[in-house]
Amino acid sequence: MDPEFGRGMGPRKKEPWRTTLLLAYQSLGVVYGDLSISPLYVYKSTFAEDITHSETNEEIFGVLSFVFWTLTLIPLIKYVSIVLRADDNGEGGTFALYSLICRHANVSLLPNRQVADEELSTYKLEYPPEVANKSRIKEWLEKSKTLQTALLIMVMIGTCMVIGDGVLTPAISVFSAVSGLELSLSRDQHEYAVIPITCVILVFLFALQHYGTHRVGFLFAPIVLAWLICMSVLGLYNIIHWNPQVYRALSPHYMLIFLKKTRKSGWMSLGGILLCMTGSEAMFADLGHFSYSAIQLAFTTLVYPALILGYMGQAAYLSKHHVLDSTYQIGYYISVPGLAVITVMLVTTCLTSLVIMLCWHRSPALALIFFLIFGSIEALYFSASLIKFMEGAWLPIMLALILMAVMLIWHHTTIKKYEFDLHNKVTLEWLLALGDKLGMVRVPGIGLVYTDLTSGVPANFSRFVTNLPAFHRVLVFVCVKSVPVPHVLPAERYLVGRVGPAGHRSYRCIVRYGYRDVHQDVDSFETELVESLAMFIKLDAMYNNGDDDSGGEEVYERENALTVIGSGNNPQFRRRISYDADLSHDGVEMSSPNGIVEVSSPAAAAAVKKVRFLVEAAAPETEKEVEEELRELWEAREAGTAFILGHSHVQTKPGSSVLKKLAVGVGYNFLRRNCRGPDVVLRVPPASLLEVGMVYVL
Repeated sequence: MDPEFGRGMGPRKKEPWRTTLLLAYQSLGVVYGDLSISPLYVYKSTFAEDITHSETNEEIFGVLSFVFWTLTLIPLIKYVSIVLRADDNGEGGTFALYSLICRHANVSLLPNRQVADEELSTYKLEYPPEVANKSRIKEWLEKSKTLQTALLIMVMIGTCMVIGDGVLTPAISVFSAVSGLELSLSRDQHEYAVIPITCVILVFLFALQHYGTHRVGFLFAPIVLAWLICMSVLGLYNIIHWNPQVYRALSPHYMLIFLKKTRKSGWMSLGGILLCMTGSEAMFADLGHFSYSAIQLAFTTLVYPALILGYMGQAAYLSKHHVLDSTYQIGYYISVPGLAVITVMLVTTCLTSLVIMLCWHRSPALALIFFLIFGSIEALYFSASLIKFMEGAWLPIMLALILMAVMLIWHHTTIKKYEFDLHNKVTLEWLLALGDKLGMVRVPGIGLVYTDLTSGVPANFSRFVTNLPAFHRVLVFVCVKSVPVPHVLPAERYLVGRVGPAGHRSYRCIVRYGYRDVHQDVDSFETELVESLAMFIKLDAMYNNGDDDSGGEEVYERENALTVIGSGNNPQFRRRISYDADLSHDGVEMSSPNGIVEVSSPAAAAAVKKVRFLVEAAAPETEKEVEEELRELWEAREAGTAFILGHSHVQTKPGSSVLKKLAVGVGYNFLRRNCRGPDVVLRVPPASLLEVGMVYVL
């Protein structure tokens, strides 16, 4: 364990060395493409300003010193040594950091958090909640909605900047590589050859995307490997042949000389030096495709040494040739990534500082040191990049702002709709009384009522039965929710419980997905849902037949309890029934099929009181009530399934501000009409779809 950064910095899970080597090889073609070709344009873009080479070579050596220490501090120390360890179950990127923070501190603005989610296998905490020390910063974050909103906006900025930069990065990288043809072509040939060749290569690259990371990595890895080896060999040759004393430029003293001599022009040229670490963020963002050890191995043993030798070789050559051979100024591609890249890095630095405090439980002083060291470096480059805004950097920034506006409008309206549903949900007593009302009938089949609520009866169902006084014999309130983990195991995906007594044949099913999970198609989902309901009915009956040794203490409330029902045929399972009403830790826990069931009584203290009783090893005969319930479930499945979804329209309250009317009334409704609806996302067959119109007044 690292004594400075806690368990999050500890040793990783060991993987076979052959697997690590294979992943490291593949990562060359996916992760390090941009970073590896940066020597093509760093020196050219740095000296594109009014900086000239002097006989003393102080400018060349100063740029080399900046490049060396930038590559050492940011990609090597910050990302490889620290940030890559802040993974979320092997996933990296801005959103993974936010997910990690949300699990360790209650800072998520989505109000659907449940204690049952903390029982997920992938819901990893660095320390148990009762052991972790509570810091003031954590308390401030959890109490302040303003700070939580600011944190979310910061994450959105980082995510949108990645997307905005990613739109242009392929064109920039390919164009910069093809521009090397200028040395073998005339000016006229260069003008008419580079852009068409770039377009052909880009079309070819995008045509390969659907084959997946695995094949793309294998295809481009040998190309990048050959490039890095050639760059290293050429770098060594230039150092030995032109200026063996170039290693002296690695001293940080030359950075001070460079800034002192060039002043404002030197500060402006830092935007060009920044390009030497373009693509560093990909090491963390693409972590989920490879592994920490593979990315670390590839960078430290091959990419980093090759880059340093390449830049040193260029500096050695330029120190003897003070006039650049090229007369072409590629101003477009040297300016575009000038703000997007460095903004993402700044966001990563801020979020990693929070991870150090909240997740790794290190002192705020250590987090502050991390923030000041890397934040000050990135802030310097950020200030220099601002001058490139009008020269092309505005394009990715504009794309990022548009995306951010879309995210904010969607997120804000979704939260308000959830609050509206929560305020207008109907009581359980109302649902149970429907059967006694004149004219209300139960029709054959299964009715799946989709809702965002994790408890209660949604308002769209009340509207449905008000206009159509009938509902299905088996009624299931389905909530598909995202949890702050990358993946949810199939055995832990479903939370199933009753809504009302057993005779009402109404159930609740919460389906949990991680942010990297692919949603199931309707057929497999319907099959697994029915299987989960059948398993729940059996487990519920088995519990009720057990003897409670708790002296008559009631520890299970049927209407408020949810059971984890797993899919698949794995015989080794653990199931927990957790309350969803008061979010307590009460529950029933079932171990492997030896018949032992553990019941947890309400835990006010740290120690949880457990009650154990035995169920016969051979399954007893199913009671008539259970047989009847299972038979009705099967008959309902055979009769068909109807998917009841809300078709929402949002309008603002009278007297709302113009901004709210534009954002919610116009913006959100435009997005809703032009985005895939829940029926498309869930792949609901049109013949089985019932849409209930809902008007939200926000």
